[in-house]
Amino acid sequence: MKNLIILIFLSLLISCNKAYKPENKIKEDVAFLADDSLEGRQTGTPGEIKASEYIKERFESLGLDPKGTDGFYQSFTFKPKTNPHEEVKFTENADGTITGRNVVGFINNKAENTVIIGAHFDHLGYGGDGSLYRDSIKAIHNGADDNASGVAVLLNLASKLRNVNTNNNYLFIAFSGEEMGLLGSNYFVKNPTIDTKAVSYMINMDMVGRLKDSALAVYGTGTSPIFKQTLKSHNDKFKLIQKASGVGPSDHTSFYLADMPVLHFFTGQHEDYHKPSDDSETLNYDGMATISTYIFNVISDLNDNGKLPFRKTKNESEETPRFKVGLGVIPDYMFDGKGMRVDGVSEDKPAIKAGIKKGDIVIELGGNKVTDMMSYMKALSVFKAGDKTTVVLTRNGKVIKADIQF
Repeated sequence: MKNLIILIFLSLLISCNKAYKPENKIKEDVAFLADDSLEGRQTGTPGEIKASEYIKERFESLGLDPKGTDGFYQSFTFKPKTNPHEEVKFTENADGTITGRNVVGFINNKAENTVIIGAHFDHLGYGGDGSLYRDSIKAIHNGADDNASGVAVLLNLASKLRNVNTNNNYLFIAFSGEEMGLLGSNYFVKNPTIDTKAVSYMINMDMVGRLKDSALAVYGTGTSPIFKQTLKSHNDKFKLIQKASGVGPSDHTSFYLADMPVLHFFTGQHEDYHKPSDDSETLNYDGMATISTYIFNVISDLNDNGKLPFRKTKNESEETPRFKVGLGVIPDYMFDGKGMRVDGVSEDKPAIKAGIKKGDIVIELGGNKVTDMMSYMKALSVFKAGDKTTVVLTRNGKVIKADIQF
């Protein structure tokens, strides 16, 4: 009898040790996706195919079911807009189109509603029109933050959501074609592999690898009335910068425009954006893990809420002015004070010639007050090449005036 009890105890101990535990391979996932061997993961290139194969294998290892149109893959075609002076290794079809593919995995809890969790995995290859790199030497744009970081957090969430929060199903989509105009997410919304009427909400992560000063931006908070309170109730680590609009320059927009509530997570712009220097060693991996836990807690809170109600938000992009000139700065999109804070200055542009530096806060341009990004853009939109004006900014608490020529 004693031996039987010992055997039962040992079997229980072994089964407990074999119990599933969520993994953390965030750094490993980024390292693979942002490696030079993938040559920047441009949609329709061998590097994009390698990335999609890696994500498929990771989905399989996490126990996700395939939910594309060809196993885990959902292919789409498009006509590339290439610069004739570039050598892009597109794999062309007979009709001159290029094929990209989303990677789609599913946790089927046999629930009534589904939560979509997405992140794009494509990037710029060797640069192209989207690059801010101005050297004449061709260089790989690895896109560690943009957006290997988002895919790594997506995979981490897939690990966390196995066998928990089972009142919803979970659809994980790694999108391609984002850098070319939200091609993959737009295609999925128009050709869904699930019943989109049963989608409760969509979460998107794009550039979540540079958490700095605990500032985390969340877009789409006005697309469902429950979002703001849920985000607040689980936040004890971040300085949250909430934006109500469901429209923005990433894949959540495709779902918002199809009347689905969306949340988009973003840690901010930086000087390595769309440059070869956006490499894996520049990321804040502890910050990414903290963001993943936060998103998981939000998802857990919403587990019992059923299908979330959708709300239209003010479409800020429709009000965005058109520009004839640029100041030559990278705005700090995480800044929530008065004015427009400069996060970077481009070479040979009006700003650097006027002595504007990173960290300066523009408070007036051409006699117009600048209180936020929108007022800055409206002030800038009235100028054309050759115009001269004055910019007023603060630097370390001091007010400075500078002359600008566009």
